[in-house]
Amino acid sequence: MGTFQASDAQIAQFQEDGFLMVEGLYDAEEMDLLLKVSKTDPEKNEMVYPTKDADGGESKLWLTADIDRDDIYNAICHGRRMVETMARAMEDEVYLYHYKMMVKEPRVGGAWEWHQDYGYWYNNNCLFPDMASCMIAVDRAYKGNGCLQVLKGSHKLGRIEHGTYGTQTGADPERVALASKHLEHVYCEMEPGTALFFHANLLHRSDANTSDDPRWSLICCYNTKHNPCDNKSGHPTYRPLEIWGDDKVKEVGRRQWESLQPV
Repeated sequence: MGTFQASDAQIAQFQEDGFLMVEGLYDAEEMDLLLKVSKTDPEKNEMVYPTKDADGGESKLWLTADIDRDDIYNAICHGRRMVETMARAMEDEVYLYHYKMMVKEPRVGGAWEWHQDYGYWYNNNCLFPDMASCMIAVDRAYKGNGCLQVLKGSHKLGRIEHGTYGTQTGADPERVALASKHLEHVYCEMEPGTALFFHANLLHRSDANTSDDPRWSLICCYNTKHNPCDNKSGHPTYRPLEIWGDDKVKEVGRRQWESLQPV
């Protein structure tokens, strides 16, 4: 683990499709540590807040832009395999915009409406849509537990108008319906450790979790150095991002897990 380097063909696929799935970017121990730490981390548990979809279904997440902590989340967000792939995909130096854990519990995890991440970030005065995220499957993600869905190539549509549906911001349904007639609808089923890099203008959504299986995922979000934006809590302006060795995920994760054990 820690030797991944995206090929030219993979970068070309990201730029053409708006997303790139990399299977096994993180191994079983890394995901086991991340899941155990996340579920027992008292600080992060206090940060969790719910969001409701248009039908009242509830999903939970926590979000932070704290890049200075020696923890497993930052070990992933600063990791070479993550940052170098993102920088190549975006053809620019990138910095960490924020990271978040999405929590869809069995039978209760609500849907996420069709949206573009830039549909949110545009309102932070991010001048360009030159931003991207990477979703890491911590649990297995499949249709039944509400895996991510995307419209292939929709990042080329430009920013679509967004409004409020439930307590979420979503893309104009009429525009999404039009795009759906012409673009391939892809269900991104992922095993733990698989990573999905996707452009900030890619239309994506997820269904409610109607299964008995949880679906947790860590999403690392990046802006490009040349893209000015407002400096807001959880959505900062440019700060140089130190790149860490990929072995830090296990090193820091083991130490953090041990620190969370009762004495």
